Amino acid sequence: MVCLVSRTGRQLQRYNNLGGRQVVGCIPYRYKEDIYGNISNELEVLLISSQKGQKFMFPKGGWELDESVEEAACRESLEEAGVIGIVECELGKWGFISKRYGTYYEGHMFPLFVKEQLDLWPEQNVRRRIWMNVAEAREVCQHWWMKEALDILVERLVSAEKQREDIAMDDSLSL
Repeated sequence: MVCLVSRTGRQLQRYNNLGGRQVVGCIPYRYKEDIYGNISNELEVLLISSQKGQKFMFPKGGWELDESVEEAACRESLEEAGVIGIVECELGKWGFISKRYGTYYEGHMFPLFVKEQLDLWPEQNVRRRIWMNVAEAREVCQHWWMKEALDILVERLVSAEKQREDIAMDDSLSL
């Protein structure tokens, strides 16, 4: 059972030692399928619209005192994008100034390998979600630090694929 209400308020919000609000985001990703259900190696990422505009970004929001950073990442992806998956190793941490509030924030980003996309989710009435290839996502994502996180994710996935290919090649040569 999935909760269909987003958390609200900032009573449990985490702040760093400098007084900056701590936020957590995810880059939901999957590999594209063809019409027959065959999975390719073409990466797709899920972006969402901002609540009050038409700009796109990856799901992110406040990290609260009663949850781990990974739990916050899962919660934000569920609330804002309606996806559930596996949170992988952190991509990094960025400091930035909020355009909206002019205050310092600390943003943590994680990859989320999507296992399920829900038809109903808490913020479906205030956000749009769209799967894009990496080039399209880089073009439309409004936050520089999220674009950097996307670059790190792509580099990590390409490196992992290269390692798998090298191992497979070594295994075939040893036969």
